[in-house]
Amino acid sequence: MSYQEKRTVVSIASSALLLAAYCVYAFTRYGAGAAATADLKVWAGTMLIFIGVGIAVSIVIQIVFHILLSISIAVKRKIQDQTLDDKEIEKSIGSEMVEDEMDRLIDLKSTRVGFFFAGVGFVAGLVALVLGFSAVVMLNIIFLSFGAASMLEGFIQLYYYRRGV
Repeated sequence: MSYQEKRTVVSIASSALLLAAYCVYAFTRYGAGAAATADLKVWAGTMLIFIGVGIAVSIVIQIVFHILLSISIAVKRKIQDQTLDDKEIEKSIGSEMVEDEMDRLIDLKSTRVGFFFAGVGFVAGLVALVLGFSAVVMLNIIFLSFGAASMLEGFIQLYYYRRGV
């Protein structure tokens, strides 16, 4: 598996964990009656907290991923050739993490699909509001569709890396 595929899998996993945590938190809170369906301030605050936590967790996970990947590359190279110095190992790590035009094209194509899915979710939230559902339902549809779009974007990237562009 290439560096880009590994990075994408880590990103999908962190998005899935965050989305699952939000669903558990929100539906537990809703089921316990702690937040009324008409209380938009509570739901908006919850979503903003999860957005902030998601950004922080994603940054930390990506940093840890890159550190562990660099260590694993260095260990593999050192096991293969005991005479390698640090400069050659750094070159190996750098060459492993290079992005080329194909990576950029895959990123653009997957981003387009992700934005499309997020847009469909936004429209679905508006339709839910027009059909008489509460504004909380609309907010949750939009929030969940944006999270799902992020995960879908990762799956599309994996698909393009496996199939080719």
